[in-house]
Amino acid sequence: MVQTKKMLDPDPRIYDFETEYELGQDNVRPFGLDIHNPVFLISSILIFAFVLIALANQEAAATFFGWLRPWLTSTFDWFLVLSVDAITLFCLALIILPVGKVRIGGKDAKPDYSYAGWIAMMFAAGIGIGLLFFGVMEPVYYNFAEDGGASPLGIDIAVPGNEYAGIVGTIHHWGLEGWAIYAAVGLSLAIFSYNLGLPLTLRSAFYPILGERVWGWWGHMIDTLAVFATLFGLTTSLGLGAQQVAAGLNEVFGIEPSPTVTVLLIIGITLIALGSVLMGMDAGVKRLSEINMVMAVGLFLFVIAVTGIGTAISRYFSVMTDYVTHLPALSNPFGREDTSYFHGWTTFYWAWWIAWSPFVGMFIARISRGRTVREFIICALLAPTAVCALWMSTFGGAAIDMLNAGGAEGVRATVIDSYAPEGALFGFLKELPLYSIVAPISLVLIVIFFVTSSDSGSLVIDTITAGGKMDAPVVQRVFWCTLEGLVAIALLLGGGLSALQGAAVSTGIPFTLVVLMMCYCLWLALKSERAKI
Repeated sequence: MVQTKKMLDPDPRIYDFETEYELGQDNVRPFGLDIHNPVFLISSILIFAFVLIALANQEAAATFFGWLRPWLTSTFDWFLVLSVDAITLFCLALIILPVGKVRIGGKDAKPDYSYAGWIAMMFAAGIGIGLLFFGVMEPVYYNFAEDGGASPLGIDIAVPGNEYAGIVGTIHHWGLEGWAIYAAVGLSLAIFSYNLGLPLTLRSAFYPILGERVWGWWGHMIDTLAVFATLFGLTTSLGLGAQQVAAGLNEVFGIEPSPTVTVLLIIGITLIALGSVLMGMDAGVKRLSEINMVMAVGLFLFVIAVTGIGTAISRYFSVMTDYVTHLPALSNPFGREDTSYFHGWTTFYWAWWIAWSPFVGMFIARISRGRTVREFIICALLAPTAVCALWMSTFGGAAIDMLNAGGAEGVRATVIDSYAPEGALFGFLKELPLYSIVAPISLVLIVIFFVTSSDSGSLVIDTITAGGKMDAPVVQRVFWCTLEGLVAIALLLGGGLSALQGAAVSTGIPFTLVVLMMCYCLWLALKSERAKI
């Protein structure tokens, strides 16, 4: 029996959660499957229809998505920014408030994974290929592209002390506010599942306001929207990763990038991800995540060593100071004149992070039993912010220094002279020693990030479409892993980067309302759990 909200305790802050709802009671089991009938069928049918329409009308799809993204990001800019601001303040408050002592799974719960394994899986799922794709490109773009027109807050980089403004703008997109979205969704799912006994699915977080209706069509709509947000948010990253792998193959092996090569890459890497799916959580996702972390740390240490440790550390503290100083202005949606940065990047990023939040949130919820709320927020919010900032300031800062010194022609060609962001990392690595060794290693790292994201995403979508079951037949994860690859192919062929970004934004904006309501429901649940201690 699953628990739901029913006031039984004399303390008005405490709720006992009891219901007649049984986990998986609405599931159907054709052909040995175990699927939540409305959510699975509606999601899969609509997504298949989208793939077929996009592939059959590639030119029209390209035109549509080319219009959709800028319209959405300029129309809903204030809503996205203010929503993310509120979510961030909420998460920071949980660290210092008494509810931070609540333990996921109850006071006697023990962690399922070591700190190293837990943080590795959380970081690999949450960041995906973003560090490798944007680490060099984004800071350089803000500083030098569009004749300075993309600079955050219109900061003039020619003024002494502003030469790293692009890094500050990049950290804003990969720092506190993005990770707060993941932390809020992940903690909501973890508390309602492990503490209150509800299914590990998005609808469970809404029981405090929907009651038993959460098991009906209200819940079906929430979970279906979560599937769409997860799938389109994830395929955006998969598409970017495929383009970067194609650029890497060109650099390392001389294989010319083309749509055919990119499609074949998506198919090939999806097949590798299927192998990881079949291996299971511990042997598949956990092992790949740990390999990811070791290789990423190795690449970082190499770059910081050859570009100057002292310079990198000094730059890091400088840009972090500037980040904190400029954060209030960067988080303000009103009166902005830096429209290229604000509409072209910030509002897109917030919609993209929100689209990813069901995927990352459910994944980190699943692996976080036994951690306190305070521990969870610190490790899911502050630690990743510090690491992302260090990575961006090291890679992006070194590239900016090279450009200012008249070097880094590969970076200049791919970011400033023409916009081919997938080649920026390799253009940067060309400036460093041992390129013939480091470039193939970086290529492998990108592929493993790709595989980890695909595998983790299929696990999450399968859990949602199985009504919260975490032991559904593995063939269902295979189905979703395959469908992710198909959607990525359809979007790339039907509009390329604009289509990928447009799809993420179109699902991220409506899901913002879901995340805001989840925060409110989480607060009610945490107050109740705190009162029991």
